[in-house]
Amino acid sequence: MKATGIVRRIDDLGRVVIPKEIRRTMRIREGDPLEIYTDKDGGVIFKKYSLIGGLVDFAGQLCETLNRTTGQVTVITDRDSCIAVAGAPRRELAEKAISAQTERLMEGRQVYQYKPGEEILPLCADSDKYALCTAAPILSEGDVLGCVVFAGTADALTGGEVEYKLAQSIAGFLGRHMES
Repeated sequence: MKATGIVRRIDDLGRVVIPKEIRRTMRIREGDPLEIYTDKDGGVIFKKYSLIGGLVDFAGQLCETLNRTTGQVTVITDRDSCIAVAGAPRRELAEKAISAQTERLMEGRQVYQYKPGEEILPLCADSDKYALCTAAPILSEGDVLGCVVFAGTADALTGGEVEYKLAQSIAGFLGRHMES
């Protein structure tokens, strides 16, 4: 655990304010669910809760199947990071933070497909090795939970109607799965 040096008091309703700097750094938005843990030393730990993060094994199997079907790098993200990867070395993408561009696409709630001549949108925040070919947001009860992505390297961005429809279908399936 890393100390921040920030101290906050609990109010009479049991609330504590998480400082803006920490919320911005950890990408915690208003309405985001937080999971509460305690440790053996009496510490209280807040961790961002990811509904889709509970489906890591299932998402991994979906990625493997999509990769075998299309031959493309396939990624499923939650709202913050890549949770499942197939077709690329896991260490390059797994658990990496998504880029601001990917986040904006998800928030736009529309399926995206790269067209030659357009700006290349990086998948991850700290690397531009992989870019978005096709991306479909995962929506559940009106909330954005993550994204189904077909990615490629900047010199090999491909994708067609098949990838578009597959990403859209898998995102829809995952969204409905999360509602039940």
